[in-house]
Amino acid sequence: MPECSWPGDDEQYRQYHDNCWGMPVVDNQELFAKLCLDGQQAGLSWIIILRKQSEYYRLFEQFNPEKIALFNDDKIEQLLKEPGIVRNRLKIRAIVQNARAYLDLSQQGINFSDYLWSFVNNFPIDHQLVDGNDTPTTSPEAIAMAKSLKKHGFKFVGETICYAFMQAVGMFNDHLISCSAHARCQKRAYELFQE
Repeated sequence: MPECSWPGDDEQYRQYHDNCWGMPVVDNQELFAKLCLDGQQAGLSWIIILRKQSEYYRLFEQFNPEKIALFNDDKIEQLLKEPGIVRNRLKIRAIVQNARAYLDLSQQGINFSDYLWSFVNNFPIDHQLVDGNDTPTTSPEAIAMAKSLKKHGFKFVGETICYAFMQAVGMFNDHLISCSAHARCQKRAYELFQE
């Protein structure tokens, strides 16, 4: 049975495809990290961010929003000198702003995971793809999420970024139905949401 072809022969990309991409995520901090990392790929390919992911985790306090929210201008200047991440001032500032927006939601009593998963009615949407060329790049759910996140003060969360994020964290199962990862992601979704 054909697997998804987009990882190609790259071992790191293949491991990401097989074990992470499309696997439902419900942990608040992991969702925050993935949303921020997807924002970093704007204008770039995901493999670039994937290769830099460990440095992002190291430099951004394991994506702990409480710690990132305290980053000041001096800290941002330090980060702009780090070769292990994308040295783009707007993108670095976006992670700090996103941490503050995340904390604002939390202070309003909004659980980040519940908030994000509500855009797909708390269960992954399976697009039943048979051809990778049919993979969408946006959807009504991604458009709604982008609009809401922006309203709450998040940055680098356009509809295309939100769609990629939703694929990555399993809100959409966009593995080909013939791909072995499709069934693994589906099984995990039932374990999480249909108990």
